Amino acid sequence: MQSTFPGPPVSASPARRFDLPSRLRAAGVHLGLSAAVAGLAALLVFGLWYPTPYREISGGRELFFIIVAVDVVLGPLITFAVFDRRKLRHALMRDLAVVGILQLAGLGYGLHTVFTVRPVVVALEVDRLRVVRAIDLVDADLNKAPPEWRDLPWKGVHLLATRAPAEGEKLEAIDFGLAGIDLGMRPEFWLPADRTAALLAQAAKPLAELQRRYPERAAELLAYVADTGLAAEQLKFLPLLARSSDWVALVDRDGKVVGHAPFDGF
Repeated sequence: MQSTFPGPPVSASPARRFDLPSRLRAAGVHLGLSAAVAGLAALLVFGLWYPTPYREISGGRELFFIIVAVDVVLGPLITFAVFDRRKLRHALMRDLAVVGILQLAGLGYGLHTVFTVRPVVVALEVDRLRVVRAIDLVDADLNKAPPEWRDLPWKGVHLLATRAPAEGEKLEAIDFGLAGIDLGMRPEFWLPADRTAALLAQAAKPLAELQRRYPERAAELLAYVADTGLAAEQLKFLPLLARSSDWVALVDRDGKVVGHAPFDGF
C-alpha cells in the first residue's frame, strides 16, 4: 500500500527565499538618500527661517527634528518591508516610487508647518521684545502696517517697535491682550523703521543689572558679551519673549541688536 504520509518538505529555490541582505541594502540606500534630503531641508530651515537664536527660543529645532526623524525612519522601514526581488521589476519599481512619493509628501507637509510657524517679527512692546510668528498674523491686517513691514520676510525677522494704544484703544487692547493677541501681533500698532533704533536704545536696561541678578553665571554672560565684540559697559539688554523660552537681546548704545543670551530678563 502506498504511504499517505507526505515526504520531506521540498526546500524553496534560492530565488524564492526571503532575501534579507537585499532588503537591508535597499533600506540602507533609502536611509542614505533620506538623510541627504533631510540635510538640505535643515539648511533651508536653520539658514533662512530659524537663524540663531530663534531655532532655540521659537521651538523650530524640536519641531524640525520630530518631523525629519519620523520621515527618515519610516521611509527606509517601509522600503525594507516592500522590497522583494521575487516581484516583477515594474511592480517593484512602482512600490518603491509610491514609498518615495509618500515620504516626500510627508516631508513637504512638515516643512510647510515649520514655515507657517517661523518667527517673522521681533516687536518692541514698551520694555520688552516679543517674537511674533507668521501664524500669529492675519494677512489682511498687514495692509495696516507701515509700507516697509507689509511683506513678511523669508529670511530672518523684521525688528520693529510698536506704539502705545491711544486713549480710545486701551480697552480694546486689553481685551486683545487677554485673548493672547499682544501689540506686536497687530500691524496697525507697528511704527516705521526709522523709529526702531531710538526706541530700542531708550527702552533697554544697563547690562550691569543683568550681571547683578546672575552673579553665579557671570562667566557665561561674559562669553555672550564677547561674541558681540563690545565691552559689557557698552551694552544694554531687553527681555526677549518667545513661545519656548525667554532670552535677552543685547543692544548697543545706538539701539542695534548685536547679540542674544539665554537669560530671563524679568
